[in-house]
Amino acid sequence: MAESDNFYRFLKKVAIGPAIEVAYHPWVEGLENIPETGAAILASNHLSFSDSIFLPIAVPRKITFLAKAEYFNAPGIKGKVTAAFFRGAGQVPVDRTGGNAGTAAIATGVRLLKEGHLLGIYPEGTRSPDARLYRGKTGVARMALEARVPVIPVGMHNTEKVQPVGRSRPNFGVDVGITIGKPLDFSRYYGMEDDRFVLRSLTDEITYKIMELSGQEYVDMYASRAKTIAGD
Repeated sequence: MAESDNFYRFLKKVAIGPAIEVAYHPWVEGLENIPETGAAILASNHLSFSDSIFLPIAVPRKITFLAKAEYFNAPGIKGKVTAAFFRGAGQVPVDRTGGNAGTAAIATGVRLLKEGHLLGIYPEGTRSPDARLYRGKTGVARMALEARVPVIPVGMHNTEKVQPVGRSRPNFGVDVGITIGKPLDFSRYYGMEDDRFVLRSLTDEITYKIMELSGQEYVDMYASRAKTIAGD
């Protein structure tokens, strides 16, 4: 764990962080809403792969994200290097194939939270196809109730403009920003993590807060469904 933390700090303070600061000067509001210690969930909108770069650079604490297991399972030396990079960058593999994909992700998330991690989650489940905010999946609420931790909503701004889909080189001069909201306390619902109506209600509340912070238009559809319809 110490070696992983050292690599994380190296990426943040030396390898990537300074370059991001020079290129974009990202602004951040609400850092005081993130606890200095203890487990919590950072629930953010998802505009771009770069969300997982800008957010960790902005937040003083290490953020742990759940990542696709295939990022860690590639063959050969390149695969091992890639896996080591993702682990060092605070990514934890989750097998998202098969019928138990959601259960595996939730179990991993709950374990990390009970270990005291600050867990980064994108409730939409996938990147937005058009910069609008899509319906959240209830896994975020289940993790919060099972692990008994607060949820901190986050609004990312303009990260989809940094490197649009299909563009190999990033755009510079983009006004990238992050707005962090006040923690949401769901302690009154502890013990109700198997009630699907409670999970839906809490997820919608989290999504609404994200919408307020990000200023996005809301679409009452899962982003994955929107991508299927669009043929993405």
